[in-house]
Amino acid sequence: MKVLPFKIPKTEDDILIVQEDVGQTFYEQLHQHEEIQLSCIISGKGTFIVGDTIRDFQPKDVLLFGSTIPHVLKCDTSLDEDSYMISLFFTHHSFGERFFALPKLQKLQQLLYDADFGVKFLENQSLVKPLFERILHENSLQQFATFFEILSLIAASKYETVASFLNTKNYTDDEGKRMSAVFEFVMNHFEQKIVLEDVATIANMTPNAFCKYFKQRTNKTFFKFLTEVRIENACKFLTNSKQFSISDIAYSCGFFNVSNFNRKFKEIKGVTPTEFRKKVF
Repeated sequence: MKVLPFKIPKTEDDILIVQEDVGQTFYEQLHQHEEIQLSCIISGKGTFIVGDTIRDFQPKDVLLFGSTIPHVLKCDTSLDEDSYMISLFFTHHSFGERFFALPKLQKLQQLLYDADFGVKFLENQSLVKPLFERILHENSLQQFATFFEILSLIAASKYETVASFLNTKNYTDDEGKRMSAVFEFVMNHFEQKIVLEDVATIANMTPNAFCKYFKQRTNKTFFKFLTEVRIENACKFLTNSKQFSISDIAYSCGFFNVSNFNRKFKEIKGVTPTEFRKKVF
């Protein structure tokens, strides 16, 4: 069995699934499904995890998750508005066994390969968003035309792959629930002091066993992952809140030493927090 397998509702005749997710949360368990998922965030903010990496999402973001890759999206529930996401689901063979292997679709071939690491698009989001909103109200034939219009736009767009490592070993259901519990705990308590014993208890393992377990499945230590979660949340503060000082942000994100925060931030982002803020404002 695979990690929390998620069945996309469809009939035998469906080859392109259009789905809306509206509310305070999306599906917040680490999960995977056979279908490739192409999603547009219409409203709401939050974070998502693919493989060994965490990133933020915000309105107009377009995300692509490959077939069977474990991923989870967590909405920021502190916002007053509901989160709203439109997703398109399809498989490598939805349009024929060799459709995506056609020579004229070479750009899409590379994109679908990179989708196995999770993809976040860096341009053309404003052009893509209206197409996602339009496809909801179209008949089947119109949806196909709009879908390929979306593919044409994203295939020509710059993007970044999210994960640097994916564990190809299938998770069991218990492993999926264990990793989901760990991820949820970190994302809900990253600003607090977190000790290894507490996280190991959540995973129902000894500290040494948990360290090995986490490293095998993410290719990084638990505390490196925790630091990345804290840095990613610090980026949100730096981007959205000019009134907070660097030290305020450091302490708000679980760092108890500003020098350590500056050093870790530069290691991960390549610039200091001050330089990062200057690029935004």
